[in-house]
Amino acid sequence: MTQRIQFIEHAGQKVLLLDFSHATRQQMILLLEEIQLTVTQQPRNSVLVLADFTEAPVDKSIATKIKEVLVFDRPHVKRAAWIGTEGLPKVFYENFKSFSQREFPTFKTREEAMDFLVKE
Repeated sequence: MTQRIQFIEHAGQKVLLLDFSHATRQQMILLLEEIQLTVTQQPRNSVLVLADFTEAPVDKSIATKIKEVLVFDRPHVKRAAWIGTEGLPKVFYENFKSFSQREFPTFKTREEAMDFLVKE
């Protein structure tokens, strides 16, 4: 697992940080492949995911790959939260939700997102 994909602890619970912030397009592709492998190895309905898209280069081909990963990891993810989505085209964000049939609440800070993730 790279530094961009790591389990961190918050309020005694494990949160999988997916750090796309300031990544290059090539890094995004590699991270998405690694994310799919990492998440699908976890027990079903167990993973709390925090994704940071701050200044991430999401174009149409990256968005397509994100959609694929979201579908594969869906059975394993208990709850997800996103930050840094201000630069993410709204049409992509809505498409992610529709395609994966999941919600991705957005937050201003990692702390707010992690608090959301760990609350029951």
